[in-house]
Amino acid sequence: MIPAIFGCSGPELTAEERAFFREADPAGYILFGRNCLDPEQLRKLTDDLRDIHGRDRLLVSIDQEGGRVARLRPPQWASYPSGEAFDKLYKVAPASAIEAARAGAKAMGLELSAMGITVDYHPPLDLRQSGAHDVIGDRSLGADPMQVAAIGRAILEGLAAAGVTGCIKHMPGHGRAMADSHKEMPVVDADADALAADIAPFRSLNWAPIGMTAHLKFPVWDADNPATQSEVIVRDIIRGEIGFDGLLLTDDIDMEALEGTIPERSARAHAAGCDIVLNCWAKMDDMAGICEVLPTMSGQTTARLDRALEGTRLADCIADEAADLLAKRDALLALAEEAA
Repeated sequence: MIPAIFGCSGPELTAEERAFFREADPAGYILFGRNCLDPEQLRKLTDDLRDIHGRDRLLVSIDQEGGRVARLRPPQWASYPSGEAFDKLYKVAPASAIEAARAGAKAMGLELSAMGITVDYHPPLDLRQSGAHDVIGDRSLGADPMQVAAIGRAILEGLAAAGVTGCIKHMPGHGRAMADSHKEMPVVDADADALAADIAPFRSLNWAPIGMTAHLKFPVWDADNPATQSEVIVRDIIRGEIGFDGLLLTDDIDMEALEGTIPERSARAHAAGCDIVLNCWAKMDDMAGICEVLPTMSGQTTARLDRALEGTRLADCIADEAADLLAKRDALLALAEEAA
């Protein structure tokens, strides 16, 4: 198995993709809006991916946070708010915010499970910072580490209750970025004392089965390499101070913050200690190049992948419970509007 997650080009697999994926045997797949037209089509696509590998517990993933980061959207799928909604509610009713996040995440998980999706790259544990770039912005669950950890835990629990594994991101923290790492390399000049707050939510939830790195430079830890490609940050901060021992993924290796060819970026990230390289854009040359430079998946990574998928399960349809959970979420979120 190749320690990479690949994208698919469209709503159904091409003959070339089927042959390549069967030969390459990647760790899993990531879906985008281009892959998701309606529930029937999407479930057929994910079933086709499982058929290629002959295993039900396949990592089929998506970025479904809510708000502006949502690959499944109405009218075909339910609507989900951004993290800011739970942040606002927490300020007036913390217990209600936690319960709203858990209910909403379980409803989301029930929908994803019925679509054949086993992993959601959610929740982001990045602290919201005044004056920072809005690439995180309203996606954040708040500015207080304890609050972010509490809401993030509820999201992980809600997803897990529906048979979907969540992913904490973007380690060691993306909230202070003054630039969008999709376009350029952000440099965070904060000292270690300030960054202790940023890593606190990740430390609180270091038991999460899956985590994702950030394409940011932190000179106080490593002046030369972004976290994704820094052996020092992966070893000493993510595995060390944070204590994360789950499956560690890169953020999208195509993002313009990184330099070099896609295979070169992938090799550097893997050598730094990332378990799996995430490659989103379904470009056949890039995927083939990644397969050429990455070794076969190690036993340790295989064990982490197995643990991450252990609690996942697929549903035949969206459970009736989902509608009640969404109604509960919305009733609780309305409390913040009433308080305002």
